[in-house]
Amino acid sequence: MTANPSRLIFRPTIHVYHVRPPNSSSKTLTSLHLHLISLSSPISVLPPLRSFRHQSFFSATSRSRPFSSLSSSPERHTPNPSSSVNATSSPSGALSRPPISDVRPKIDANPPKGTRDFPPEEMRLRTWLFQNFRDVSQLFGFEEVDFPVLESEALFIRKAGEEIRDQLYCFEDRGNRRVALRPELTPSLARLVIQKGKSISLPLKWFAIGQCWRYERMTRGRRREHYQWNMDIIGVPEVTAEAELISAIVTFFKKVGITDADVGFKVSSRKVLQEVLRRYDVPEDLFGRVCTVIDKLEKIPLDEVKRELASAGMSEEAIQELLEILSIKSLAMLEERLGTSGQAVGELRKLFSFAEKYGFSDWIQFDASVVRGLAYYTGIVFEGFDREGKLRAICGGGRYDRLLSTFGGDDISACGFGFGDAVIVELLKEKGLLPELGLQVDNMVCSLDPELQSAAALVASTLRGKGQSVDLVLQTKPMKWVFKRAARINAQRLILVGSSEWQNSMVAVKLLATGEQYQVKLDELE
Repeated sequence: MTANPSRLIFRPTIHVYHVRPPNSSSKTLTSLHLHLISLSSPISVLPPLRSFRHQSFFSATSRSRPFSSLSSSPERHTPNPSSSVNATSSPSGALSRPPISDVRPKIDANPPKGTRDFPPEEMRLRTWLFQNFRDVSQLFGFEEVDFPVLESEALFIRKAGEEIRDQLYCFEDRGNRRVALRPELTPSLARLVIQKGKSISLPLKWFAIGQCWRYERMTRGRRREHYQWNMDIIGVPEVTAEAELISAIVTFFKKVGITDADVGFKVSSRKVLQEVLRRYDVPEDLFGRVCTVIDKLEKIPLDEVKRELASAGMSEEAIQELLEILSIKSLAMLEERLGTSGQAVGELRKLFSFAEKYGFSDWIQFDASVVRGLAYYTGIVFEGFDREGKLRAICGGGRYDRLLSTFGGDDISACGFGFGDAVIVELLKEKGLLPELGLQVDNMVCSLDPELQSAAALVASTLRGKGQSVDLVLQTKPMKWVFKRAARINAQRLILVGSSEWQNSMVAVKLLATGEQYQVKLDELE
């Protein structure tokens, strides 16, 4: 039972302890304890509040502890660390409050390895880049979509051995569901298309800019999180879709100052590999595994590639012919090896013809070794690269006509690309093409008197209501500070609210680019 505070009796009881403090003789320690007796309940006795060394907690003139620090509970009392019961003796022998130990370990101020912060200057660059992505997408008539960063793990688990499967940030949530941070956007797009079903009309032209996560080895332009620009066309089986997508990427490159002397596209088709594998009766279900191995051609030694292909079930003869074909760098030579009747050669011929009409034929070249690592590609694939060879792939994509059936939907012709933010920024740095993006504000408003701060707020609100950006000085600052800040934020005008001007409903305006100054009524301020 809890005692009624208004009916408690405080009865001091003296407890004497004998202790031997360090470096001193025996000394008596006296501690006062309070028994709380409820008049309406059995006696409830608190155990000693605390034992103290060297000195009595209460002196002859001591005061009792505040009532709020006492408890009527019969359980052991735990003193508040900030309470006055934390005491030590001072050199003079008087009781003194000890320093409160509130030392907390300092956290690592860096973001997790492989991730980034975006302070204002970096955020301005990211906003600029994303706006260029959006401008190009909308120029080509695409609509923006987005998906959850957290998806079902099953959405990204495909054929065994695929590299991306080992790079997932995945875990089991509190509902015992296996989930993962998305490593790419295309499976989420496919899921959304299945979800919408027949409520959407084809073709779809969608684009997205989203954050992706992969636990992978970091190199220049490769992080464990990155933002990716995707453009996808759903419902068009013809090569015109691939041509449109490559044209969009070329348009972006031109927009930011990149030329065909800086960047090119390697183009091939997964159907080239399929024709070779059929000749040697390699089972269809091994196709994805073979593509994954081929995608490592420039990353691991050739002998290791051969060993992995052999372990995938290919004969030595098949491996030899496959590697010979993968070394082909011209469409004419491919025709000599495979003939002109095959579907792969025919589609590639059409793509190169469209490239001439679009005006990007100087940007693309045939390279049979390009297969892309993801298992869902089914036809033409392409990869953007820097011609100096200093960076990893800038972007890549291709056709994925059978992805939807992987998730239980009906297959629809589709193709798309992914374009990461990290590599393109490295390339723009390399070429000296990153823009200078300082903060820019239309107006800076400052009151010259603390009593006029509300008037300055009125001026700022008036201008903001007219669509102008305003940096309002929220404290009284010297004019030297005001002018320095105005220069740092690239303000076009400095508007000063002074007593004499405000009495006439006017403000002083200074044009910072020319130094021109004038006064104007608030309702005429534009």
